[in-house]
Amino acid sequence: MLFALITIATFLTMEGITWCTHKFVMHGFMWYFHEDHHQPRYENPLERNDIFFVIFAAPSIALFYFGINPTLNYMFFIGLGILFYGIAYFLVHDVLIHQRFKWFKNTNNRYLKGLRKAHKIHHKKLYKHDGECFGMLFVPFKYFQKPRI
Repeated sequence: MLFALITIATFLTMEGITWCTHKFVMHGFMWYFHEDHHQPRYENPLERNDIFFVIFAAPSIALFYFGINPTLNYMFFIGLGILFYGIAYFLVHDVLIHQRFKWFKNTNNRYLKGLRKAHKIHHKKLYKHDGECFGMLFVPFKYFQKPRI
């Protein structure tokens, strides 16, 4: 039970870590790698921005390693929470929002539409400053409201 709570707490904590990393690192000193993600896409299916998958995977891999040596311990479950967040990020950000894979093209889910709308607002800014909506799973409530007619 404790290990499940560690995994869930890590997953939820990753949203805050992702928000801070997106705002202060990706839109800060590592803008060079993130910049192409804010530009129109052409032929190449890869972006320099994809390096962040490796950067975020490294701590998870290390925690898996140290979480089973010499015996199974809490670090393994922290690594598992990071892995689960990475999978969710991939499915929401790369598959649902950016359609890098055409798996979930049409959705009427209000929550998923809100995520997509918030991310579109984030991408209206083509430069590193004055951005908004840096989160991935938790975005401001206003993006989930139906437009007033």
